[in-house]
Amino acid sequence: MALFANPAGRNFLGNSADWYKMTILTFLIINPILFFTVGGYISGWVLVLEFIFTLAMALKCYPLQPGGLLAFQAVLIGMTSPETVMHEVETGLEVILLLVFMVAGIYFMKSMLLFLFTKLVVNVRNKVILSLVFSFAAAFLSAFLDALTVTAVVIAISVGFYSIYHKVASGKDFHQDHDHLHDQSLDKLGAEDLEAFRAFLRSLMMHAAVGTALGGVMTIVGEPQNLLIGEEAGWEFIEFFLRMSPVTLPVFVVGLTTCVLLETTGKFGYGAKIPEKVMNILADYDAYESGRRTAQDKAALVAQGLVGVWLIIGLMFHLAEVGLIGLSVIVLATVFTGVTEEHQIGHAFEEALPFTALLVVFFSVVGVIADQGLFAPVTNFVLSLEGSNQISMLYMANGVLSAISDNVFVATVYISEMGKALAEGAITRDTYDLMAVAINTGTNIPSVATPNGQAAFLFLLTSALAPLIRLSYMKMVVMAFPYAITMAITGYFAVAYLLEPLTQDLYDAHLIEHHTALPGADAVKSGH
Repeated sequence: MALFANPAGRNFLGNSADWYKMTILTFLIINPILFFTVGGYISGWVLVLEFIFTLAMALKCYPLQPGGLLAFQAVLIGMTSPETVMHEVETGLEVILLLVFMVAGIYFMKSMLLFLFTKLVVNVRNKVILSLVFSFAAAFLSAFLDALTVTAVVIAISVGFYSIYHKVASGKDFHQDHDHLHDQSLDKLGAEDLEAFRAFLRSLMMHAAVGTALGGVMTIVGEPQNLLIGEEAGWEFIEFFLRMSPVTLPVFVVGLTTCVLLETTGKFGYGAKIPEKVMNILADYDAYESGRRTAQDKAALVAQGLVGVWLIIGLMFHLAEVGLIGLSVIVLATVFTGVTEEHQIGHAFEEALPFTALLVVFFSVVGVIADQGLFAPVTNFVLSLEGSNQISMLYMANGVLSAISDNVFVATVYISEMGKALAEGAITRDTYDLMAVAINTGTNIPSVATPNGQAAFLFLLTSALAPLIRLSYMKMVVMAFPYAITMAITGYFAVAYLLEPLTQDLYDAHLIEHHTALPGADAVKSGH
């Protein structure tokens, strides 16, 4: 294309395809035209869809650059403001610090994680059982830690497996340096096994990613919006779990059942088994590492394990903000494993910082959603309903909007609106409690349908692992589809038919208390 034949055109978005460059330019041209002619509501939704397009094309071009251009233009033409973007960044600061420090902290625990999970993969040869173990472990850890941390752990493990096989298949020994990003040195047989191994890792990653959603929805510390909702409603850890349980426990069972069915039937990209050659290489690697492990190496593994225990305790009891605990992990893991040089520490931040920048760009798009009132019609419709229809529709509305945008933002908007409705006397406290459950489960469960629905899914899509195992946006959507359908439908029926009677049973059993007033309701009434 002549437009991109000159040096400046070639530099624009680098090696991206010319059609992709032209598409982004077209977006940049039509956005101000739409904004100043048809208004902010339509142009705002167009911008959201454009941003989703950049995510879908993540393997063509990292979304930070084209998405950043769209966000920058949105601020320039007045679709949102720098103040709104800064407010969204401040609201999401805990997640930002988590990404900057926690993901880097996991980097210094890779040896211990690879040691444990290599033993697991080598000894558990049944793919169905292995998939269940990955999904259940991700769910359990996410209930007490957070989905992003758990996702970072699983990514680190998968990259380790991939690099081990890729090195050997390229004709090198375990001790030699190797760049696993390039396939030129693979022979044909090695390339065929690598494709099968990629399919195997893709399925494990998706089972684990969905597992983070299954566990993350259950507890007050599982997801960022859970903490927000729990604090607004005045629920502690146990009460939060009990109130969510009429919905989350059936969904958990259905999620694990879906995992088994997918692996058994081999549908939607699942069912791939690890090639025998790859399994032998991993077993040989495990034996090789065990044979050459010195007393100092063993001491480092023990130190990483102890740091992992501190990580779980710190997050489980919320001893500090997640990002600060992540920083402590970096300090402790490096101090007791002999990492002292700046360049060694710098590598740990390479994975997280590009995604952190992308997340801030995403907050700009969230600012457009807020300033242009893109969710207002759905919110008004839900509030116009009455009875159980209102609760179930609230679940559906939060699910659809979370799959489109960001579940933390959606939860923030809706819990604030429900708090205002309670303060104004439009709903009762009991109704508010049911709505809070619907909001939490709605933002956590159906949002697995798309990578932009949950930060953990988006992190996986934009990680260094995704291009290695050929995990694109559409591939994630296809593989998440059966989970999204079974889990979302189960959640809907649980909200519609189980939530209210089972909550009443919990009241009657005195396991949870009636709340006569919402904490901070007077502040809501006064506009603070």
